[in-house]
Amino acid sequence: MNRDVNTEKNPYFVEKLKTFEIRSRSVKELLRDMANTAYQGRALGEVYEIIVDMIRDPDNTIFLGLAGSMSTAGMWKIIKWLVEKRYVDVVVSTGANISEDIYEAMGFSYYKGSPNVDDADLLRYKIDRFYDVFASEIDYRKMENLIKEFIYTLPKGSQYSTAEFLHLFGKYLNEKGIDCIVSAAYRAGVPVFSPALVDSGYGVAAVLAVRERGHNIVLDMVKDFNQIVEIGRRAKKMSAIYIGGGVPKDYVNLVTVMQTLIDYMEKGEETYKSLEYVVQITMDAPQWGGLSGATLEEAVSWGKVSPKAKKRVVYVDATIALPLIAQALYEEDIERKNAPNFEWLFKSVSIS
Repeated sequence: MNRDVNTEKNPYFVEKLKTFEIRSRSVKELLRDMANTAYQGRALGEVYEIIVDMIRDPDNTIFLGLAGSMSTAGMWKIIKWLVEKRYVDVVVSTGANISEDIYEAMGFSYYKGSPNVDDADLLRYKIDRFYDVFASEIDYRKMENLIKEFIYTLPKGSQYSTAEFLHLFGKYLNEKGIDCIVSAAYRAGVPVFSPALVDSGYGVAAVLAVRERGHNIVLDMVKDFNQIVEIGRRAKKMSAIYIGGGVPKDYVNLVTVMQTLIDYMEKGEETYKSLEYVVQITMDAPQWGGLSGATLEEAVSWGKVSPKAKKRVVYVDATIALPLIAQALYEEDIERKNAPNFEWLFKSVSIS
């Protein structure tokens, strides 16, 4: 073997790793320096750089997939800020994340807890536990009752997509001075979709409304999906930020798949309108075969992610990555240009 390798001609020695130096620096500088190191430190830095690129790219519709229990972990104001800055254009969330922020916005508190407690004792005190976070079950019910009272303002039997329902709820909360993710989204004109909305306090509230007064509403999930697909049809280009995985990630992914299927149905030809920038913050591994851990490279095979996309996954707890990324974006202070307008989506939605 020739050990006298000319490194100048070696195709694998392209960019030198830079050893991390201790010095005074901002968070945005920290992440950029981490992007020149290795392992998940490099991945986190590269995720940040891709997010900056997608925000700076004009005519780009940015989807945010929000899974997990971020609001109970103190992360919801980050999401609210991203919406207000229009760093994200469409939010696809679990029902938990857009209800458990309301709990705190109503003036209730989450408390530092511990997983090393007697949960039967917590039950006696009516304390709900989210791993190492405690919440009052009584106050949680007040949040669910607030949602129920909103449902009573809607016509009995009325039908909505989740985006329409949450747009109206955002208006309702905004008028009450309850500042949370959906009220911020209402003010910013950002649609919020929640394909598993009833798997949360919203479902509890809706069933209570039916059983208490026979007051039912209908969430039309086909209409819901058709609306987010139409957002994709109108977008010049699409990108995504996934916090966790699950249903929110797949809902956005399927928007890209539908572009191909609709084109084939209408024109008889297959075209691909895939994500051009995409990042994911997750702790899920790919070898179990689930969508949450599925790699972005795998998504290329479906046409969900462009083969030329800027893409990166970082395997880290989102409660570590998200504050660092948000703080760096705050320091970066990017002015968003040509954010999409969704007035067409809510034009026909009103409370009669």
